[in-house]
Amino acid sequence: MYHPILHANKTSPFGDLTLEEFYQKNQVLHSYSFICTKNKTKLYTQTWSPIAPSPAYPPRGIVAMVHGYASESGWMFETTAVAIAKLGFLVCAIDLPGHGRSEGPRGHIPSVKPVIDNCIQFFDDVRASNSHLPAFLYGESLGGAIAMFISLRQKEEWRGLVLNGAMCGVSRDFKPVWPLEKLLPAAAMVAPNWRVVVAGNLVERSYKERWKRELVRRCPRAKRSFEYPPASTALELLRVCEEVGRKCREVELPLLVLHGEDDAVCDVESAELVYDLASSTDKTLKVLPGMWHQLIGEGREILEVGFEVIFSWLKERTK
Repeated sequence: MYHPILHANKTSPFGDLTLEEFYQKNQVLHSYSFICTKNKTKLYTQTWSPIAPSPAYPPRGIVAMVHGYASESGWMFETTAVAIAKLGFLVCAIDLPGHGRSEGPRGHIPSVKPVIDNCIQFFDDVRASNSHLPAFLYGESLGGAIAMFISLRQKEEWRGLVLNGAMCGVSRDFKPVWPLEKLLPAAAMVAPNWRVVVAGNLVERSYKERWKRELVRRCPRAKRSFEYPPASTALELLRVCEEVGRKCREVELPLLVLHGEDDAVCDVESAELVYDLASSTDKTLKVLPGMWHQLIGEGREILEVGFEVIFSWLKERTK
């Protein structure tokens, strides 16, 4: 198993290489562009594809990736995109509104529905240009919930769904303390941008290795405010978890659910319930002992085991 994060250092996920040198070393082609949404917001998009030795070796499939809250399609998330591209896939990802290089108030997602529309707009364009390739959805944390909602909107368009530490339910330890959880709807209405500390610190609870927490914060576009979502966003994240619980029975795609047993952000029991209730006839559950919320934040042993499960699952379904 190869994952570029194994060669990262404390200051860069790309090690001592420039970004262009990083692509060249990993033999992938990279492109980026901006799309304009219906409400005139510019969103940053990226694609990665393997440098094939000849035209006789086309990509084996498409993997559309959705990052989580307080993340982006670049930086550490990008290393996973490159790892999947090296397997022979065309990979695409988008910075959600208010994240990364996309426009929008930083970290504000008062409603996930337009975000789903944004992702579908971009992913449809990628698939339209490569309609002969099987397409898969991959989501981490909040991105996992968004990927699931996309799959339900477009049941006939996707070949499989990968949920890595998906937001199927918020951990009891991470929910707002009582009585603030009960008061959150009122707070979101009166002061939607109020960044009250409604839960534990997101970065501190997500990445087990300390140096990777600092690496997350070294991202040029990182904001400390991301680590505590505003009231309106916190309320929406809780609502998203409820909707995942209601709709997971409708999932029929081949499904991989990978989750950390010690995830203190997104509840492992909720992820197991999504797996149990999904209607998919081809479904796999992998709960990794000792793993926190972010697989990429683990030490080498757990990281290699987890990503090998994901990589093997994708390759098996494109044979």
